[in-house]
Amino acid sequence: MTDRATLTTLYLDEVARSGVQASELLGSLPESGLLDSLYHQRYLPRPVFLGHAEREQLHQDIENLGAALLSLPGRLYGGDIAAFARALGMTDVQASAVLRGRRHPATRLTRADLYADQSGFRVLEFNIGSPVGGIDNAEMCRALLEHSLLAEFAGAHGLSYVDTMREQVETILSETGAEPGSFPVVAVADWPAHYPGFRPYLRKLAVRWRELGLDAHPCHLGELEVRGGRVWLGGRPVDIIFRLFLIEHLLEPDGPALIDPVLDAAARGEVAMFTPMDSELFGSKGALAMLSDERNRHLFTAAEQASLDRVLPWTRMVRPGPVTLEDGRAVDLHDYALSHAGDLVLKPTLMGGGRGVVLGSDRHCGPEQWRGQFGKAIDEPYVIQRRVRPEPELFPGDSGDLVPWIVTWGVFTVAAGHGGVYTRAVTEASQVTTINRHSGAYVGSGLCAGTACSPSAGSARQDQARISPPR
Repeated sequence: MTDRATLTTLYLDEVARSGVQASELLGSLPESGLLDSLYHQRYLPRPVFLGHAEREQLHQDIENLGAALLSLPGRLYGGDIAAFARALGMTDVQASAVLRGRRHPATRLTRADLYADQSGFRVLEFNIGSPVGGIDNAEMCRALLEHSLLAEFAGAHGLSYVDTMREQVETILSETGAEPGSFPVVAVADWPAHYPGFRPYLRKLAVRWRELGLDAHPCHLGELEVRGGRVWLGGRPVDIIFRLFLIEHLLEPDGPALIDPVLDAAARGEVAMFTPMDSELFGSKGALAMLSDERNRHLFTAAEQASLDRVLPWTRMVRPGPVTLEDGRAVDLHDYALSHAGDLVLKPTLMGGGRGVVLGSDRHCGPEQWRGQFGKAIDEPYVIQRRVRPEPELFPGDSGDLVPWIVTWGVFTVAAGHGGVYTRAVTEASQVTTINRHSGAYVGSGLCAGTACSPSAGSARQDQARISPPR
């Protein structure tokens, strides 16, 4: 059975035999107006690869992880969402926002961020809902496949990709109840302070969404007006708010005044929101700590337990007192954290984008700094997690050499199932510890062997289902 390591080796051998330079493999990526407005010419020269069995197993593990996360309020708190929110570190204001906009069932749009280490894939965090990035990864696939070397290799090995953006639109339509072909007006609503820097990308994204069936209009939250039983953007009534603002924005001085009116309008049925605030409950790293805690293990099915064992690293809320390690030993968390800094990472429960993350192994974080950071985290909304040591992935270099990169895999689920692969990476030599756009990461996509997924009825995937070599 062909796996990712074999596919990678075979492809790199093809690249070496051809003598092609890495820059040539990019196809039209540098000219992509949509992508370059966000990624600024930082593209990986090849996709990552997954064998069919690997993709099936990984997708099932992510589905089981997601199901276990969604079950936590019922299994641990008797269905009390407010109690669950408080346990994750949310304020009363944030918990209220979650309760007003709760959706049943929760969205299927997720992205698990993972490292691949010697044992397989390990989840770093689980992102759920509208703010997840990387949905434009299929555009990268299409550009890379313009080069005959990759196109022929993909065809020979039955490699395929999912158009994540198309599937995102299908998910928006199905989960908001919009009728097929109705071309709903969508306000793509960002936070005011964030919007100016993101606006060029959102404008280009809106053009693509219109081609796919959404009458999309980027804006910031302050431009929306609630009146007359509708939400308005200028003189245009809005059918769907695509939420890019976050639960953390409620903590800003003007947060409730901007956010509450649209949440109330959604609660009254005057506008649909994709996605409601409840999605941020299940994307919390505190929820991962609840899954990892051995005291809760008996609550999960055998399939869920097996998936958690495969993909979830040891994770605990930062609290004084004893914890149990992977081998069953009980240790004092404070003493253990201070004596094993190189193996551990501190993460705030409710922030994304690498903000607030502290690696005990960071060359800039000595013993005293680590002690201070851990002390600040005690009884605050933080988790401590076992550091995952990823295996470097080799990529072609322009000098004909192979360059080792550290890759964060972003694997999507959508309403129809598996939703594609998005990658961010830095060179191993860079020693960058947090991999994201702000740290200068390069971005890429993935090709998988076998059928892309099991599409739902009406899902428009067939042009991405399989790639044939050019004639």
